[in-house]
Formats: sequence, structure tokens, C-alpha cells
Amino acid sequence: MGLSFTASAQIKLGKLGEILKTQLPKTTTTSTRTTANGVSQTDAANGLKEALIQGISKGTDQASKTDGFYLNKLIRIPFPSDAQRVATTLRTLGLGAQVDKFELSLNRGAEDAAKSAKPIFLAAIKSLTFKDVWGILTGEKDAATSYLKRTTTTQLTTAFKPIIQQSLDKVSATRYYTDLTTRYNKIPLVTPVNTDLNDYATGKAIDGLFTLVAQEEANIRENPVARTTDLLKRVFGKS
Repeated sequence: MGLSFTASAQIKLGKLGEILKTQLPKTTTTSTRTTANGVSQTDAANGLKEALIQGISKGTDQASKTDGFYLNKLIRIPFPSDAQRVATTLRTLGLGAQVDKFELSLNRGAEDAAKSAKPIFLAAIKSLTFKDVWGILTGEKDAATSYLKRTTTTQLTTAFKPIIQQSLDKVSATRYYTDLTTRYNKIPLVTPVNTDLNDYATGKAIDGLFTLVAQEEANIRENPVARTTDLLKRVFGKS
């Protein structure tokens, strides 16, 4: 995440999980007990939330910038796979520029829609219970990403669809795609293509966001977390 600490003031989520594991009471309700690190379990849980908020905010901010999708090879949205033959055929007919223009507009639509993802993710993080926090700290390396997928995918899809449609229309992706597929479908003996562009773009945009979330979670787990607040200084500032 591009975050840094001094070497003497570092603690990773894995270590925080071990501290909590040795001190966690049998009940899964939030506790104010102090861990071996001198930090209450409540503060440790809130510290994790702040760390996730920082990382996910960074990821969604990156995605919503110009070229956030288009120039990121991990999440760039390509021509729909079930219509790839359309792109290939049209390129051979000298229409490669139009195909490229469509792909650019498709990614611009996703970048525009990504702005609405941040508050949805942040709301999910803030609603984490102590049991959820414990599961993330002691779970698999993608436990936070998996949690967010479970709790936000439906909401993201509902929120994204109208925004994606509006964005695709605004950047002319819908028109470009209609023009391209119409030209293709007029070619003799080809199988007509009828991809639902909104469904495709929405799905790919959400997949791309979770790819970034997974990257940020890996950074949180592997790298020191910046001490940008008093809480993070208390939770992550002792080794």
C-alpha cells in the first residue's frame, strides 16, 4: 500500500492475531481485556478496522482514477470473451481503432462506477463484529476479502448496474458496442452476438475491485501499517 513505519515500531496482522489468540476469552463478544501487547482487544479490533479502511480506500481510489482500470493489466476489462470473435474479425476488416475505442470506453465506465464502491466497502468494514475481526485475524490470508465478497457483492451489483449503464452511455461504450456488433452480425454466415454489456461490465468491474482489495489485504498482512492515528500508534506501534 506504499505505507511505512520505522523498523522498531512494526507489528504485522499475523502477530496481532497471535497476541489475541493467546488472550482471547472463550466468548466471542467484544472484550476490553488487555492483550500481552498492552493493547485492549477492543482497540486491537478497531485497529484492524482502521488498517482495512486505509487499504481499501487506497484500492478503490486507484480504481476510480482515469486509467485505474485501463492501464492496470490485472483488472483491465477486455472485449467480452463470448464476443471476442467480433473483435478479431473486425480487426481483420480494418476496424481495430473502433475496437480499441470501445475497450477504452468500457474501462472508463468501470472507473466512473468505482467511485460508488468505497462507501459500500467502508460500511461493511465498520459493521465488523469482534467475531468477524477474530475470524479475519486468524483466518486465511484472504479472509478479509472473502468477508467483503460475502457481505457486499449483492449490494455492489445493485449499486453498480445503473451507474455502469449511465457510465457506459456517457462514454459512448454502449453506442460503440452496438455499432461493432451490428457490423459483425451483418457478415454472412456468422453467429450473431448478443452480449448483455451492462451485466458483463458490472461483473468485471466488481471482480476488478476485489482484485485490488485482495492486493491491499496482502499488503496489510505482510507490510507494516502507517501510524496515521493515535489508535494505530497504540495497536501497531509496539513490537
